[in-house]
Amino acid sequence: MNLGWAVAALLVLTLGGVGCACGRGSGKGLSRVGAAVTVLGSALALVPAIGVLWTGRSLALRVPWQVPFGAFAIAIDPLTAFFIVVITVVSALAAIYGIGYLDPYRGRKRLGAAWCFFNLLVASMLLITLARNGVLFLMAWEGMSLASFFLVMFEHERAAVRDAGWTYLTAAHLGAACLLVLFVQLAGPGGDLDFDRLAAPADPVAAGILFVLAVLGFGAKAGLVPLHVWLPEAHPAAPSHVSAVMSGVMIKTGIYGLVRIVSLLGPPAVWWGWSLLIIGAASGLLGVLFALAQHDLKRLLAYHSVENIGIICLGLGFWLLGTAAHQPQLAVLGLLDGVLHVCNHAIFKSLLFLGAGAVKQAAHSLEIDRLGGLRKRMPGTAAAFLIAAAAICGLPPLNGFVSEFLIYSGAYQAVTEASGAGNLAAGGMLVLLALALIGGLAAACFTKVYGIVFLGEPRCEEAANAREVPLGMRWPMAVLAALCVLLGLGAPLGVALVQPAVAQLLGASPTAAVVATFWPALAAVALGGILIVGVAGLLAGLRRVLLARRTVVEGPTWDCGYAAPTARMQYTASSFAWPVLNMFRWVVRSKLHLDLDPGDFPRHAALASHTDDLFRRYLFDPVFRAIAAVARLLHGIQQGRNQVYVLYLAIVLLVLLVLKVK
Repeated sequence: MNLGWAVAALLVLTLGGVGCACGRGSGKGLSRVGAAVTVLGSALALVPAIGVLWTGRSLALRVPWQVPFGAFAIAIDPLTAFFIVVITVVSALAAIYGIGYLDPYRGRKRLGAAWCFFNLLVASMLLITLARNGVLFLMAWEGMSLASFFLVMFEHERAAVRDAGWTYLTAAHLGAACLLVLFVQLAGPGGDLDFDRLAAPADPVAAGILFVLAVLGFGAKAGLVPLHVWLPEAHPAAPSHVSAVMSGVMIKTGIYGLVRIVSLLGPPAVWWGWSLLIIGAASGLLGVLFALAQHDLKRLLAYHSVENIGIICLGLGFWLLGTAAHQPQLAVLGLLDGVLHVCNHAIFKSLLFLGAGAVKQAAHSLEIDRLGGLRKRMPGTAAAFLIAAAAICGLPPLNGFVSEFLIYSGAYQAVTEASGAGNLAAGGMLVLLALALIGGLAAACFTKVYGIVFLGEPRCEEAANAREVPLGMRWPMAVLAALCVLLGLGAPLGVALVQPAVAQLLGASPTAAVVATFWPALAAVALGGILIVGVAGLLAGLRRVLLARRTVVEGPTWDCGYAAPTARMQYTASSFAWPVLNMFRWVVRSKLHLDLDPGDFPRHAALASHTDDLFRRYLFDPVFRAIAAVARLLHGIQQGRNQVYVLYLAIVLLVLLVLKVK
């Protein structure tokens, strides 16, 4: 086993993507070629990744190049291998789904360009995990941002899409600027940016500054509050299979980078762990609250990505807090929780976005209050979406329950057993309270989503005429739904997948000891899940037997005495969510808009709610307006003449030479 497989995967994805862009036409054949390139490249990358996870032996390749600051250095260790598995599985399934999803755009869009950027996105994500040199890492990071930007701009003729694309690109480059400063400061005495030669600062203040830069740079990509403002704009704008990849795995490259770089900064300070705990709790709570207030299905799912990134950060915060407090068991448990939730979230969130794409293609709308009754019309999509919704709420026997169970266990252990470690006890209490509240709000949100979108009666003609999407779009959803069940019923299997990566960072012995301690609990979780599925199956079989010889009739829903009930009498998303949002109105600042004719018997009445993202409105919009004002002032120097631009360069070089001489 060697890195040739990984290099071949990068070449296939890159050259295949460029080939798609050069292809003529916009038919389904071009989509099949683009998806085949993704599947082939993913399969090639999976081979060495699985080998490293199985054997525990790392692979490395270092080739001199002409680019300054080090060599072309790539490697696959267990942490990289784990992320490669997650990236390739989700990307391959999303690509297969994309064939059917993009079919309505044939003749209207350049599908070759879309598949080019999709494959370049997958290649750049793989290269980020493989890179062991700062320059190579930043090049891959920039490639990922640009490829995803062009995918977000797929329907650029819409003003909202253009605004979302530029917001995303701005956020991506602000994060990249922080990472550039981070790597420059980490460079060794000779300016070498190879990871194995990066110099961890001995000064705690300098190390803390680098930690802050890492959180800002990687947090902007991951979608941590308050750096999340691009995420609810970009995800709804992109095609659904692209949204699945961006939310399922692309934002996880921010988590990968944070874990990788923080592990190079030396022993963490206590405040590092507390920073991630507070940011994680804020991201989780605000993400789910803003999700509850949304009326667009994909925008709602985007805010739930912010929520789950917050849950991951709760685990990473425990990792740093346990390491600083010299409590290896809690450190291992925190990192195990965080990394396992990376995998679980990638699966169920990708499935949710694919389900949303199926709804959009069938009902031609993502506005929740215009949908309804889709379970009867789209039974396969409804079943897959229900599994993913239950998984994201942390309900057994699905995979989301397993990682949240471990987070709860670690927090409870910190509160009850961390003798003499007040920070750990307080951190454990914060995690318990935040996670319990997040779980309850998530359950309320997805009860709203599933009930209003899939149950009841259609609220518009398009929903009433909806039909199930093609098989090529359904079976990738079925595979992801099966993985949700498999990793829930086989809880030890998910932990075994994550264990090598955790052992790499915290040592094989402490990791094995923690896994051995929790093995009975994981087995109980798995057996409990199997029992739940078995009982549900028996009850379904019993119902089938009892009704086999009886006549089953359908009647109207209880209508409270109305002679002619209509779909307008059903709960809307706003009415369902308002009692919960009203309790947190001091946080989300939701606004009600009432349109009511005067008099005791009004002929017209309408009620709507609207919730702005407070960070976008009060923090980033003023900054963006100030930048735009400065840009307008500087617009005069843009002459459009090459001679003037050469003069600018000459002046800058002259100033630099003068400063160098001094």
